[in-house]
Amino acid sequence: MPESQTPVAVSLAREPLGLLQSLSAARNNILSIIPYIATQQPVVSGTTGIRWHMLMDPDAIRRVLLEALETYPKSDVTKNLLRPAIGESLFIAEGAHWRWQRRAAAPVFSHRNVSALAPVMSAAAEASLLRIEAAGPRASDIYAEMVRATFDITAKVTLSGSNTFSAGEVHRAIDAYIAAAGKVSLFDILGLPMWVPRPSRVLAGSSLKQMKTIADDAVRSRRAAGAGAVPDLLDLLLEGEDPETGRAMSTAELRDNLLTFIVAGHETTALTLAWAFYLCAFDARVQDKARAEAQAALQGRTATAEDLPNLPYCRMIIDEALRLYPPAALISRTAKAPDTLAGREVRRGDTVMIPIYALHRNALLWEAPDAFCPERFAEKPARYAYLPFGDGPRICIGASFALQEAVIILATLLAKRRFTPVAGKVPKPVMILTLRPEGGVWLTSEPA
Repeated sequence: MPESQTPVAVSLAREPLGLLQSLSAARNNILSIIPYIATQQPVVSGTTGIRWHMLMDPDAIRRVLLEALETYPKSDVTKNLLRPAIGESLFIAEGAHWRWQRRAAAPVFSHRNVSALAPVMSAAAEASLLRIEAAGPRASDIYAEMVRATFDITAKVTLSGSNTFSAGEVHRAIDAYIAAAGKVSLFDILGLPMWVPRPSRVLAGSSLKQMKTIADDAVRSRRAAGAGAVPDLLDLLLEGEDPETGRAMSTAELRDNLLTFIVAGHETTALTLAWAFYLCAFDARVQDKARAEAQAALQGRTATAEDLPNLPYCRMIIDEALRLYPPAALISRTAKAPDTLAGREVRRGDTVMIPIYALHRNALLWEAPDAFCPERFAEKPARYAYLPFGDGPRICIGASFALQEAVIILATLLAKRRFTPVAGKVPKPVMILTLRPEGGVWLTSEPA
């Protein structure tokens, strides 16, 4: 397929980058440090201040994420970026501390509980549709709209009925923290210890304090008030305990996991939906096919969890959006022992990266890797060639929640509206903490 007919992509590095070049590139778009050859080869290695290896080989990835989990904990860079905000929560913790939290939290995201939360998703999809209809034919930023819709869902299913909780306050605090603290520091790349202050993270201190205060107040309030008639995620977390030890989460642990779910729960799904709508507007054939499916399944209704089996093509669009624009587009680990991966020597202290963005566009693993083709997901892809939610024991605990939410919103909106790109407003994929559409996703819509 000619390049002019493929959706927007990140310009990957065609020449080796030095330390300062890498720092400059990473602060603007961390994906731009990925060598283009990572889309053509199974492994790429180099030295930029530290030794590193990028893995696109499924067997090597399987080893890192499944078989040798203790050898490859999350990298120090990842921890340094996120620990100030979400502490030793599920996303950061390692070893026994991670395992007991995972056991305690797993029932929260059971199929039964996720399905029970679907009416909140349907209501948010309907509210989003009404806002888009009210905007009329003028162009609007569908990314901003998806952030609003998914944050509304996350706020309601996480902290429903909390008198002390302000969704707007939390949202503003999260955005302020990511803007100030989310960029990679030269100190991170050089591996300096955490006691050396990172200027951007010092500046983020007030936003961080506000986030934690709001979450602490919500946890204490719920402990005092008790669960509501329909338990939300905080109720389920408060009830949760390690089935092996009976241990429950402390207020600080609840707060940190709550903030993790709030941040991850709306940001990643909003991004997936924004890119999905961009792709549907990019390819009218795909959009028309999905609309026909949604209209036949919904018959004028808002989508519900019960409709999901009848919306396979809408799910394929979500899967393809996650392939082309994975929200968590780069996984980083630090080797704790010598090893061999894809034929390369790995030394203790080496950084091992899985550049999911390059993995999902690797010519050895995908046909026409840069093309938008939802039909490729009519068959299940190779397990370690497609990792939008990671894999192994640390696979994203909220994956089923996110997919249910995304399909409900996509189908509801496509059934009623036809989306068209705005000339001259092409989103630019830029990753700081997540892969965002810089400039927004500007589309016009009309009744379908």
